[in-house]
Amino acid sequence: MLDHFGFLAPFYEKFIKPTVPNELVRLAELPTSGALLDAGGGTGRIAQLMRDKVSDVVVADLSFEMLLQAQSKPDLRVVCSHSEKLPFPPAYFERVIMVDALHHVCDQAYTAGELWRVLKPGGRLVIEEPDVRTGIIKLVALFEKLALMRSHFLSPPQIAALFERDDARVEIIIDGYKSWVVVDKLD
Repeated sequence: MLDHFGFLAPFYEKFIKPTVPNELVRLAELPTSGALLDAGGGTGRIAQLMRDKVSDVVVADLSFEMLLQAQSKPDLRVVCSHSEKLPFPPAYFERVIMVDALHHVCDQAYTAGELWRVLKPGGRLVIEEPDVRTGIIKLVALFEKLALMRSHFLSPPQIAALFERDDARVEIIIDGYKSWVVVDKLD
């Protein structure tokens, strides 16, 4: 496999500018006390905007080069890790976010299990993904396949199904080509 993200890391935020993720902040019910995990957070472009909304922000990503970019931002802790095997104890994070990254992971079911494992009871997980059921995202998915990326897009209901549990409340929000799956871990 090509290391697309390692190659793109130094230029990533020149093309994908950090913008205040108002809807993500609202859905994650921020601010809150406790730690936030940005899983698959890459350069920290989203996490850097959360620093004043939680007590601690951790960016976990598999790309060392992307994390070098995140490390240059103040008040972000970085961890190089597969999302399928996060190096944190159970129930460590008050909030977990994953923005535009679930389709890049090796195993989405294992990733969902790990995100759930590290989330505290009473905590909230928000996954933001492009809605693959829309035409433009179908084209993006095709482009990523042609670029030999390991992308595998799931629809919002398929993402929500990863969290079908008795101790979870799941909601799907869709706005154009964007979707959010919000999961509350019940006490």
